[in-house]
Amino acid sequence: MKEQLQQLVTAALEAIPGAAEQGRRVEIDRTRDASHGHFSCNIAMQLAKPLKKSPRDIATAVVANLPDSTFVASVDIAGPGFINFRLADSAFHAELQNILDSGETYGNSQIGADTSVLLEYVSANPTGPLHVGHGRHAAYGATLANLYTATGHNVHREYYVNDAGRQMDILALSCWLRGLQAAGQSFDYPTGAYQGDYLLPIAAELAAKQGSLATHVPPELFTDLSADPDTQLDELISRAREALGEEGFDTVLQHVLKAILDDIRDDLADFGVNYDEWFSEKSLTITGDVQTALDLLAKNGVTYEKDGAVWFRATDYGDEKDRVVVRDNGRTTYFASDIAYHLNKRRRGFDRLINVWGADHHGYIPRVQAGMTAMGEDPACLHVELVQFVALYRGGQKAQMSTRSGEFITLRQLRDEVGNDAARLFFVMRSNEQHLDFDLDLATSESSDNPVYYLQYAHARVCSVMRQLDERGLSWDKNTAVANLNQLGEAQELQLMLTLSKLPETVAAAALQNAPQHVVHYLKDVAQEFHAYYNAHKFIVDEADIRNARLMLVLATRQVMENGLRLLGVSAPEQM
Repeated sequence: MKEQLQQLVTAALEAIPGAAEQGRRVEIDRTRDASHGHFSCNIAMQLAKPLKKSPRDIATAVVANLPDSTFVASVDIAGPGFINFRLADSAFHAELQNILDSGETYGNSQIGADTSVLLEYVSANPTGPLHVGHGRHAAYGATLANLYTATGHNVHREYYVNDAGRQMDILALSCWLRGLQAAGQSFDYPTGAYQGDYLLPIAAELAAKQGSLATHVPPELFTDLSADPDTQLDELISRAREALGEEGFDTVLQHVLKAILDDIRDDLADFGVNYDEWFSEKSLTITGDVQTALDLLAKNGVTYEKDGAVWFRATDYGDEKDRVVVRDNGRTTYFASDIAYHLNKRRRGFDRLINVWGADHHGYIPRVQAGMTAMGEDPACLHVELVQFVALYRGGQKAQMSTRSGEFITLRQLRDEVGNDAARLFFVMRSNEQHLDFDLDLATSESSDNPVYYLQYAHARVCSVMRQLDERGLSWDKNTAVANLNQLGEAQELQLMLTLSKLPETVAAAALQNAPQHVVHYLKDVAQEFHAYYNAHKFIVDEADIRNARLMLVLATRQVMENGLRLLGVSAPEQM
């Protein structure tokens, strides 16, 4: 409907000398006050200065030149020059037909056509199972991907696997030591290694499959170790490499890495979160991408050597301090890999790069943007959405989570308790910039206070109506419905039709603002209005004309609820 009004105003501008030549975009917005009509346009204020006329005079000229339309009931000029449109009921009747004719594509648009987007989200270190915080990242990122796809963008979903660096050495050491214990060896497990019980079955499998790697503890393994936990880990890693050899150490690493990555993949897939690509950090070194980035920085004169290390002049680009890209031992840093990864993204041809990061990565944004700028890329192509932390509550008490001790509530445990639908909806019903208090009791309750239950119940109610229709030997006839839509004149019917028509612009706004919570709030409005309509009127009445017309409105409601829930990754059950 907004597009139709835009076309009418654009046609009117063609008849006003100099107006069309200004190339101003015609913006049509919903009015906040129903007394002002349904839609409003501010084009007269935009053209006042270039045309050197008062906004009201321009608005008067626009209204006078508007083409005739059966969808527009009245047009008024308000305030300094707002053009307000009140639509005829027939406009909403036509939108009901559009909803049913479009089916599962209703709400989609092409505002992102010809724009490619690489959306990277979760990318948790493969050192253990996903926890509930990762679950919020997954739900948010996957829903963004759905929204971008629905608005015509070419979307590529990617998980960045941090499979290189010291953390992988620590992971291999941890698995090996647990494997030695599984093989019957006794020693004090280092406090700096990964502590979680999830390593035990992985290590036991290692001991069973690779017995030669877990036959004995080298006598010198735990002797004369540093008291500093970090230094102690480095010493143990060095001794493990010596004891196992590089090939044996890599065998342990690949074993534990595959086991954890497989678990992460399965967990996310079961959560309805899938990727087009799992991108290996290690591959950046193998393919030479890291060196390419470093060479490009050096060519552009933005690196220097100090204390045996290579530094990037990040302060020249607004960062708080310069950053090391190559350590004094010759090994590249995580930062070097990160900027190489973003350069790789751009060279794969993506227009926009959207990263979903944890809130604790806020300070990392300017340094990555600095790296991109220094390599000749437009930093504006990179957009980072930070996701705040999640706190779980049960019985009004906050549940304790600790990844340091290895004891934490996993995403899988959460899904087992509340179900995928509740987890997906609860994770995105608040802005990603807000902390989320996840009420486990509410998420499992079958009441209207539970958002997911309330929304799904609206869809299930429509399905119940159609089952009742069938049980009475009746059926819905579209032609009869269309011919009698003028009988939908009750206030609740008109309001519900108005709200249903808002799905396309809601989806567009949610995508443009990276704000899936807009869809949740919108669906709540639809459900609330439908529940009120359901309680106030009978749909299956004897009179066929009004019955079919009302059922068309009911079916359109079902389609809108189904489409919105699908975008959120939430199912639309037919009965509850």
